[in-house]
Amino acid sequence: MKIDYLTLFPEMFDGVLNHSILKRAQEKEMLQVNAVNFRDFSENKHGQVDDYPFGGGQGMVLKPEPVFNAMDSIEKSEDTRVILMCPQGRPFSQKIAQELSEAEHLVFICGHYEGYDERIRQHLVTDEISMGDYVLTGGELPAMVMTDAIVRLIPGVLGNQQSHVDDSFQDGLLEFPQYTRPRDFKGFGVPDVLLSGNHAHIDAWRHEQKIIRTFEKRSDLLKDYPLTKKDNEIIERYKKQLKKD
Repeated sequence: MKIDYLTLFPEMFDGVLNHSILKRAQEKEMLQVNAVNFRDFSENKHGQVDDYPFGGGQGMVLKPEPVFNAMDSIEKSEDTRVILMCPQGRPFSQKIAQELSEAEHLVFICGHYEGYDERIRQHLVTDEISMGDYVLTGGELPAMVMTDAIVRLIPGVLGNQQSHVDDSFQDGLLEFPQYTRPRDFKGFGVPDVLLSGNHAHIDAWRHEQKIIRTFEKRSDLLKDYPLTKKDNEIIERYKKQLKKD
């Protein structure tokens, strides 16, 4: 995968892209990244990239010329996904991360100031994505978060191909509880089923815990999850246990 970032602060990406999984993905030549400072493409002798909005209003708006010019400098294909980091976009999710992990080329447009000239949105962008119902100073941090979530799903990036399968949200549910050594820590033990060696029982327990944990912490996710009769029985038992407690 190739990823280009259009940004006024390319140095912000150095730390994130040069450590851990993202660094290893580049070393394996499975990921190529490039940060483009679109200030270099300003048509103003002072390198100006923003201006006051027509009609008046607060703040400064990113001008179209630097962003369009920077985009022209990038080699693209018909399948390139151009992502505008924007609080008005669709909320980022694991499903979107999976979708974008199948792309060969992504371009993130990281804005700053009050907003973008609308022509950027209308004529350059294929996707508008938001990290949540809040506003940040710029699009760099969301782009880095999305990069991490997307790249780890590319086949071969993680050491174990199945590493992400049980992640929260991957199948629409939250992840089951995890335990490791020591078996007993300050009197706190590990569920016996995990020590049984019976993988069928372990799988059943883990699925039950995923249903319970999702119901307890993010019941809204169950609206779109195809609950089976057994899943509903798990939830009803849990509700009864809560009443007893």
